[in-house]
Amino acid sequence: MPKETPAQKTTIDRVMHAFKHGELDSGADGKAGKVKNPRQAIAVALSEAGVSNRKPPTQNARTRRATKAKGETANQRKEDQSAPEHNRAELYVQARKRNIPGRSKMTKAQLEKALRKPPLPYQTGSHTRCSTSVAQASRW
Repeated sequence: MPKETPAQKTTIDRVMHAFKHGELDSGADGKAGKVKNPRQAIAVALSEAGVSNRKPPTQNARTRRATKAKGETANQRKEDQSAPEHNRAELYVQARKRNIPGRSKMTKAQLEKALRKPPLPYQTGSHTRCSTSVAQASRW
């Protein structure tokens, strides 16, 4: 068997990671269920990496290209997120600065959701100061 390239090694690592987390599906579009056998997981990993000795080289190359387009698993994306975790008090302070209505009764999740929304543009209303004074307005 030829030596694996670094890209093939990362593919095998990704597939085995998915297997360990119970995310690896077998069959077309995962319709055959989850992979439970480690030997089957290795076979799937080699197949996705394009180093299977059961397939012709052209099919291995096609599989390799399709796997590159696949990317990483959902759990890997979740693990890679390095967003700092804020507690409710910190989120409340940010909501107060942005003047979000109903913030005092919101839960942490609701505060996070409200803070993700873009801030509203400044709206002028009847309660804001007018540039003309009362004396000038009475002259008109």
